[in-house]
Amino acid sequence: MSRSPHPQYATEAEVALVVETFYGRVRHHPELGPVFAARISDWGPHLAKMKDFWHAVMNTSGRYKGRPVEVHRAIPGLSRDLFAAWLALFREVAAEVCPGRTGAIFAEKAERIAESLAIACLPAPEGAPPDLGTGLGREAPPCA
Repeated sequence: MSRSPHPQYATEAEVALVVETFYGRVRHHPELGPVFAARISDWGPHLAKMKDFWHAVMNTSGRYKGRPVEVHRAIPGLSRDLFAAWLALFREVAAEVCPGRTGAIFAEKAERIAESLAIACLPAPEGAPPDLGTGLGREAPPCA
């Protein structure tokens, strides 16, 4: 039996369920909802793109082609609080719809993504490394 060169952590159905559940809740979230509503009028293409993104993240599939840092840098008012709210909601959804190892891997990867985007898009707090509650807390230079 041949093995895939990359681990497959989530099925297509699991990715779809996490993405659809998460963005369904985002739309009604008091902080995140308005941010997304200001930028997304047709959710179909966005959900398809996010499914490709999360499939690539979870399975190293290469399906996602995009520039998330550029997209997030263009969001006015982006803040650590918004990243923290996004991450808390994502963790909740991942644990609920994919209990066990798969949900934990989704959450771990979301933590890394949130931290990377925050480092790339936000200035570091004065005298402190960025911290979104991920426990990783790396020092980063502020965005130019």
